[in-house]
Amino acid sequence: MKANIRRTSGSMQPLHPAGLSGLCRVTDHLYLSNARAANDASKLTGNDITCVINVTETPRGSAPPPGVRYIHVPVSDSPAARLCDHFDAVADEIQAAAERSGRTLVHCNAGVSRSAALCMVYLMKHCAVTLLEAHDVVKAGRPVVRPNSGFWRQLVQYERELRGCNSVHMVASSMGEIPDIYEAQSRNMTPL
Repeated sequence: MKANIRRTSGSMQPLHPAGLSGLCRVTDHLYLSNARAANDASKLTGNDITCVINVTETPRGSAPPPGVRYIHVPVSDSPAARLCDHFDAVADEIQAAAERSGRTLVHCNAGVSRSAALCMVYLMKHCAVTLLEAHDVVKAGRPVVRPNSGFWRQLVQYERELRGCNSVHMVASSMGEIPDIYEAQSRNMTPL
């Protein structure tokens, strides 16, 4: 089962962008959120979530609702952390849930870096999109996403392994190494 993503003017868009305080819909079966929303059982059941992937250093404090598969991926939000060690397993888990007509929620503490990167990996691997397109889809569903520079380096390497080429490149900036899609943003930023 492929993710239901529509193309508009050559770019990809999620089906239904959601508010940032709740679960943000990336595709018809993939959601992204922060830890607070992910720990709200009513949000999980209300969105028919069947699998929760927690990408934080701390496992969930309470049991998930009945019928919800729970997976803990203990990775810190550090540029040195090896999130790439979990890329294929998480992407395959999301795909397996989709093939069972389930819905997966991927979350980290803020729903900005680790979980967003893993959603991009899923889209690249199982929806045959570029990293640039995957970023656009995830950002359209949750505008605050911004993986750290270490995760971006890992995403760029993963895309090269999958496709043999890259749609995003890391470049030097006054803020350190960043993906080229952020380069224009960094030039427009003024110090406080």
